[in-house]
Amino acid sequence: MKDYLELTKPNVTWLILMSTAVGFYLGSPHPLGSWLLLLHACVGTALVASGTAALNQWMEREVDGKMRRTEKRPLPAGRLDPARAFWFGVALSVAGVVYLAAAVNGLTGFLGAFTCLTYLLCYTPLKKRTPHATLVGAFPGAMPILMGYAAATGRLTLEGWVLYGILFLWQFPHFLSIATLYREDYERGGIVMLPVVEPDGAATRRQIVGYTVALLVVSVLPTLLGLSGAVYFCGTLALGLAFLYFGLGVRTRLQARRLLQASVIYLPLVYTLMVLDKR
Repeated sequence: MKDYLELTKPNVTWLILMSTAVGFYLGSPHPLGSWLLLLHACVGTALVASGTAALNQWMEREVDGKMRRTEKRPLPAGRLDPARAFWFGVALSVAGVVYLAAAVNGLTGFLGAFTCLTYLLCYTPLKKRTPHATLVGAFPGAMPILMGYAAATGRLTLEGWVLYGILFLWQFPHFLSIATLYREDYERGGIVMLPVVEPDGAATRRQIVGYTVALLVVSVLPTLLGLSGAVYFCGTLALGLAFLYFGLGVRTRLQARRLLQASVIYLPLVYTLMVLDKR
């Protein structure tokens, strides 16, 4: 059971559910929203996310076996049968999509299915072919907050897409810092991340700064659209400038690790400001 739980990547799922809950809360027309509907949205999203994670590990079990940071996962270590892991992932994913469509609304169910399929059929195979896979993976990666918003509203509006844009842009400095830290490991596994194909790091640094600046701009839009107030605006502006500071000139592993830590701190703080200063 512990190995099956590990297949679902619970450390990632909690962040996904946090994004879903924030999107739901900001989309809800009521101060406290519908807690039952939020619960349904989180349960369905957790099932989809867990199933997608399991199927992703099933697809990448050979690659994971070549990388030190993943070689002890249940499939490359031989602790689980691949066929059982596959059907476990399929069952969770299908159950999640059906649950969202039935208990929340059809739009959220569709977004859940879109997230699962694009992550597995587009992003996962592209990781071994092109560094642009990071861009492709960012589209399904940012979907949880939009799913939460759609669960509350039943539709997609400009405000929802702005929330999506914040999570979309945040992923680039986050994952590029990880790719910089584990460049040799990714190279052993045949994963074509940007730091692997351009070891000097110049292109990686440009992308980190570019996406962090774009994030700084997009992150203040919720105030301009009336989703959040002045406290959020000032707070997220300060957080964005601090995040940009850590993203400037990432040349060493220590600097990459600090950027990774900053990214993990940045997103929950931005979410907290959104929730506390909701309009």
